[in-house]
Amino acid sequence: MLFQLVLKHQANAKSDILSGLTVALALVPEAVAFAFIAGVHPLVGLYAAFMVGLVTAVFGGRPGMISGATGALAVVMVALVAQAERQFGDGAGVQYLFAAVILMGFIQFAAGALKLGKFIRIVPHPVMLGFVNGLAIVIFLAQLPQLQNFTPEGKWGWVSGDWLSGMAMFWMAGLIGLTMLITWGLPKLTKTIPSALAAIVVCSLLVIGLDIDTKRVGDLASIAGGLPDFSVPLVAFNLETLLFIAPYSIIFAAIGLIESLLTLTVIDEMTETRGRGNKECMAQGAANIVTGFFGGMGGCAMIGQSMINVNSGGRGRLSGIAAALFLLSFILFASPLIEQIPIAALTGVMFMVVIGTFEWSSFRIMRRIPRHDAFVLVLVSGVTVVTDLAVAVVVGVIVSALVFAWEHAKHIRASTYTDNNGWKVYELSGPLFFSSVTDFKDLFDTKSDPNDVVIEFKNSRVCDHSAIEAIDTVAERYSAAGKTLHLRHVSPECRKLLKRAGTLVEVNLLEDPNYKVAVDELA
Repeated sequence: MLFQLVLKHQANAKSDILSGLTVALALVPEAVAFAFIAGVHPLVGLYAAFMVGLVTAVFGGRPGMISGATGALAVVMVALVAQAERQFGDGAGVQYLFAAVILMGFIQFAAGALKLGKFIRIVPHPVMLGFVNGLAIVIFLAQLPQLQNFTPEGKWGWVSGDWLSGMAMFWMAGLIGLTMLITWGLPKLTKTIPSALAAIVVCSLLVIGLDIDTKRVGDLASIAGGLPDFSVPLVAFNLETLLFIAPYSIIFAAIGLIESLLTLTVIDEMTETRGRGNKECMAQGAANIVTGFFGGMGGCAMIGQSMINVNSGGRGRLSGIAAALFLLSFILFASPLIEQIPIAALTGVMFMVVIGTFEWSSFRIMRRIPRHDAFVLVLVSGVTVVTDLAVAVVVGVIVSALVFAWEHAKHIRASTYTDNNGWKVYELSGPLFFSSVTDFKDLFDTKSDPNDVVIEFKNSRVCDHSAIEAIDTVAERYSAAGKTLHLRHVSPECRKLLKRAGTLVEVNLLEDPNYKVAVDELA
């Protein structure tokens, strides 16, 4: 038994290390590109990928998940850097970015300490599918600039870029196709080494050996550098600085936590295990605090690299640690070699990530799921591409909540009968809240009802202030008609909140329910 455990541990370690190497190679152009987007030096992105990846791998709540510098944060960071440059002078942008990243880290750590990670459970499944599909599209679009000679700045720069042509496009497309073929076909023959790593090695040897004229990592920027140095951001420590960076830090923290927790959920489903959301929040926070003090641009979980890692066999913490350490070794020692890797090989790997990430089943189920769920799925995917992840998820949750409220508004109904006293009884069933009050008011026939009418709340529940106002309105209608309304089985808090109908409640201390109403008046 002990011998089997040792063999299993060694096999897992081998898979984790090899998958970590694959991830590290894919991280290099991503980190450099995101640094360019944010308007900072490429090493700022590479240091962030190393430090955020290492800290979250060691302390995070989801072994096997990869974190680093991400495009979702970079597209927001560029606004901070540009505004700081205008307001505080040249060179100030990156320093204020570091300060904002540190504050972002404290916010994320506090969110984890306060156990706020559990609220990721309120994200409906259609929003999850939209998140995955939207990010797959974003990852795909992020690769298109690699097919250009020159890419204008901005999220949609690939639209008007100078596209490759002739032999340059031939070699780029051919190497991308070869990479995708190896990545897809090798696992059918052997799983000894990650197929993505094998594809990168084969394409690199082919390009170097034949001296093929194609774009390489070194064409983006030099990745050579030293160890990151500790330094306090060079900003004024006053209220003006806090007010400047706080809005950005809150946005960074929200985007980082949402992307990290949703990626955690995706990896949970892939591995059929369960990560710890609050622990991941704290680890992300700690990682961003560290990277802010060591000259990194901050980051969060990366679904693309996490998919590469898991599909390559990386399931333990060692895979994330290995990826971070390999990346650091590239910066310190192996930059001349890594800079020779063809961009086409890394682009091909990311295209395979797109194919594996996109939920193709969503096309099949689109006609079978409720139309509002299909709408939310498409909406979240589109908003993710056009704006950013945080906005998309918030929009998706709000729309889903409104749909839920609309659907439950139909659940309020009443059965009527005449009791022994000759009174007409409306026995309610279903929740009474803001969305169902219109249907509630339409249940009653004030003109035709007898002089005494009972509303029975035994199988209903008064949820909010709109429900209280609706009850008062119905009571006022019966009072104006000269008829008496009786309210039964209403909670004590409801009786306190009712203004015009409060005196109509029949109190039964043994049977009346006791629950709170979602209003602030009695808080």
